[in-house]
Amino acid sequence: MVIRPKLETYFPLITAGLLLALFASVTAAVMIGPISIPPQTIWKIAFSHIPGVGGWIEPDWSKAREVIIWEIRFPRVLLGVLVGAGLAVVGAAMQALFKNALVDPFIMGVSSGSSVGATLVILMGAFSAFGLYALSVAAFLGALTAIMLVLLLSRVQGRATPIRMLLTGIAVSAIGSALTNLIIALAKDEAGIRGALFWLFGSLTGAKWEHLKILGLVVVIGGLLLIFQYRPLNAMLMGEETAGTLGVNTQRFRIFIVVLSALLTGVIVSVSGVIGFVGLMIPHMVRPVFGSDHRRLLPVSALWGAIFVVWVDVLARLIIAPEELPIGIVTALCGGPFFLWIMRRNLYSFGGDGR
Repeated sequence: MVIRPKLETYFPLITAGLLLALFASVTAAVMIGPISIPPQTIWKIAFSHIPGVGGWIEPDWSKAREVIIWEIRFPRVLLGVLVGAGLAVVGAAMQALFKNALVDPFIMGVSSGSSVGATLVILMGAFSAFGLYALSVAAFLGALTAIMLVLLLSRVQGRATPIRMLLTGIAVSAIGSALTNLIIALAKDEAGIRGALFWLFGSLTGAKWEHLKILGLVVVIGGLLLIFQYRPLNAMLMGEETAGTLGVNTQRFRIFIVVLSALLTGVIVSVSGVIGFVGLMIPHMVRPVFGSDHRRLLPVSALWGAIFVVWVDVLARLIIAPEELPIGIVTALCGGPFFLWIMRRNLYSFGGDGR
């Protein structure tokens, strides 16, 4: 977990470079579309909506451009930033917790558990007592149920190997997908069914500013909580017994990470639908350069995940323009081969037996 001295020295500069790359990616993604809008107009419109700043900006753009930028493109791109950052940090934390490099919310069935809860709300009107928060609450409960099932069912004689957890996660994911399809099959609202199907493939098209408030709060606070737990996460990579000798209450820590991961995944899925493999791929892209120290792995994964999802969404918009692909299809086309590559390279276990 030791980072080379040069990387240690230049890490703040690298982080600043990634922040700049994220800013450039957001700007480019907002610019791209049937109507091309210059970057200076984009940020003038954005700053004009900031209280105390807008009065200093002279509006020299049309109302139509303001609607396109502020009401349609900006929420969509910022949703991609939050989804990418959230899924990446959850994937990295889960891989450390389970000591399994093949783990991510999609593969472990967490996303499919969220989709069960969310489709119950969308098509059956469940959890209506929670009002505006019904979708988020249902998705969180579904995610928490799925990950708890994986933890319970993968342990045999008190031990859960990486491969057993992986196979249990795949089975729970299949069951969750089957239940989701059953709910859709039993539903009678055709418009709701079409919307649910598109949502299940993952999409950023329905982004609204009101959605971003809750999601942004959860992702920022949840991401910071995970980053602050970098020492226990580092210790868990060395095994539960070693982590215990280093002062980590492994049972309590496991519950904390499981609940926090379920909350983050559930809220993300409730807004964007199921977007798979981001939490698997991003930590693997970051580790060869930054190592496994979660003090650096988690923030860099968040930035890189945000950039990745922003550009994948741009690709999804352009690849069959004027139509667009659900973003979940594009990430699956990238993530499936990536998953097989990890399997072929035997990279699924952190320094342990992968049986």
